[in-house]
Amino acid sequence: MSAGCTPRADFSPDGLPQSRLSVDEAVDGLVVGHRLMAAGEYELALRAYFRAAAEQGANADTLSAIGAANLRLGRLGQAEQALRRALERDPAFVPALNNLGVAMSEQERWGEARHLFQAAFALDSGRSHEIRDNLRLALAKLKDTRYNGVNENKFALVRRGDGRYLLLTTP
Repeated sequence: MSAGCTPRADFSPDGLPQSRLSVDEAVDGLVVGHRLMAAGEYELALRAYFRAAAEQGANADTLSAIGAANLRLGRLGQAEQALRRALERDPAFVPALNNLGVAMSEQERWGEARHLFQAAFALDSGRSHEIRDNLRLALAKLKDTRYNGVNENKFALVRRGDGRYLLLTTP
């Protein structure tokens, strides 16, 4: 902990110590958002991501996270917009490429989804099994254009934290 960022200890009415963190120690909004996403709290995660964007700026990471939360909330148009903005800032940002591919898949725009998954797969050097599975499913959907009325998409979202890719699974 840096100087000036130490927790203050207070005591509750029952005499037990309580610790409160100063404002300087607030946790990064992206970290909080990622934890909330993992817990299935997508609306709260979106709020945390907006806070991160306000603090850090609307960079590729924050915009991609906002897009992923909107995607989980079923807000496909908002998700697509945020993810496209993320890619404007960093065209090689793998999580945004993958997640935009998921958004396109949810809209059954298979050609664009395939293109995005291929780009994500190439930039990731094939390390992510989830991106490879997304690409395979998009390719299969392109070949099978028959409509059966059932949405069988099982795409996985990708997000980044601590310099590595962390994967969210679909329910």
